[in-house]
Amino acid sequence: MPPDFSSAEYWEKRYKEGGNSGAGSYGRLAVFKAEVINKFITERGLKKVMEFGCGDGNQLALLKIEKYIGYDVSQTTLANLKRKFKAEARKKSFYHVSQYDGGRAELVLSLDVIFHLIEDAVFEEYMSRLFQAAEKYVIIYSSDEEPREAMATHFKHRPFSRWVSQNRPDWKLIEETKNPYPYDAANPNETSAADFKIYGIS
Repeated sequence: MPPDFSSAEYWEKRYKEGGNSGAGSYGRLAVFKAEVINKFITERGLKKVMEFGCGDGNQLALLKIEKYIGYDVSQTTLANLKRKFKAEARKKSFYHVSQYDGGRAELVLSLDVIFHLIEDAVFEEYMSRLFQAAEKYVIIYSSDEEPREAMATHFKHRPFSRWVSQNRPDWKLIEETKNPYPYDAANPNETSAADFKIYGIS
C-alpha cells in the first residue's frame, strides 16, 4: 500500500470516473446477499436499517427495507443515489459518513466494505461506529482472515470477528452463512472471499 493511500479518496475517484461498487454488488453474488438479508429482515420483522458503505445502490435495489439510511465516503455516489432513489425519498435517505450523528437502527449492514478499509485507524473507527449504531443486530459480509499480501491496492483482509470479540464482547455471533461462490482467481467477477456473520446484542 502506498504510504499516502486513502480509502475515501480511492472510492471518490472511482465513482467520479464512472466506476461502480464492484462485482460483489452485481449478478449472482448480489442475489445471494439479498436473499440472506431479506430473509433475516422478514423473519424478525425489522423496520429500520442503516448501512455504512452504501455504494452505488445496485445491491440496495434488491433489498426489501421499510426505512433505510445509508452512509458513504463518496459525495459522488451519494448524489447519484439521491437521484436513483428519488421516488423513494421518504423511505431511503443518504448521507456522507461525516454526517453520522449517533443515530441508531434495529439492524446495521456492512457489505463488502471491511476488506476495503486499508488504513488501521479507519478500520477501527468504522467497526466502532458499526456497533454503536446498532440496536439489535449487525450483519457483516466480508472476508474474516489475517492480512496477507494484498490482492489489490484497495483490498486488505481483516479478522473482524476477533475485533468484535475483543472490543464488543456484549455482541454474540448468532448466525453464519457461507458464500456458495467462494473466491476463485480464475473467475473473480462471480466469486468472493466474503461470508456472512450476523451478530446480536446479548
